[in-house]
Amino acid sequence: MKFFIDTANLAQIKEANELGILDGVTTNPSLMAKEGIKGQEAIMNHYKTICEMVDGDISAEVISTDFDGIIAEGKKLAAIHPNIIVKVPMIKEGIKAIKWFTDNGIKTNCTLVFSAGQAILAAKAGATYLSPFIGRIDDSSWDGVELIAQISQIYSIQGFKTQILAASIRNALHIVRCAEAGADVCTCPLDSILGLLKHPLTDIGLAKFLEDAKKTA
Repeated sequence: MKFFIDTANLAQIKEANELGILDGVTTNPSLMAKEGIKGQEAIMNHYKTICEMVDGDISAEVISTDFDGIIAEGKKLAAIHPNIIVKVPMIKEGIKAIKWFTDNGIKTNCTLVFSAGQAILAAKAGATYLSPFIGRIDDSSWDGVELIAQISQIYSIQGFKTQILAASIRNALHIVRCAEAGADVCTCPLDSILGLLKHPLTDIGLAKFLEDAKKTA
């Protein structure tokens, strides 16, 4: 399973990348706004900087909701760097745009996915990645990881090549459960990635080893 970090914060991207396990980055307009990145030129330059930091797929999201607007934005984003993946919303015009991008050699990430039906449409259109938002599904009293498992089964049966990118990850357990359910990628905040490191028995064991090492010095 690939590990992407879901942020526009350069320091967090650097820290995750230094772990040696980072495969890519996902962003969205909310994450850009959180970092105070404003204006088209500044956003494009920020994407370029991220691409120079991480050798992997970088999702850059369009904000248009009409076909022509999505295509125009996507072409500009794709021109930034070969690793840019154009992030397109799961709407009617978005599906049409994903098909156009697929036919023209531009990779895509279909975002804001909440159902298996939507996942089928995205795969049929040729999306490179599909982003089910499992945390938001959990918030509505459904099991987001169950959706990952359902999509994984459908894609396997039908032979779809679209990669399942589990998004809206809230904690380390989400990551583990998504791996079990068949996600190809997890994208998550730095805290969730670092959470995988933690276990009280590791801390206790290390403290014991270090204490015993002092006796042999």
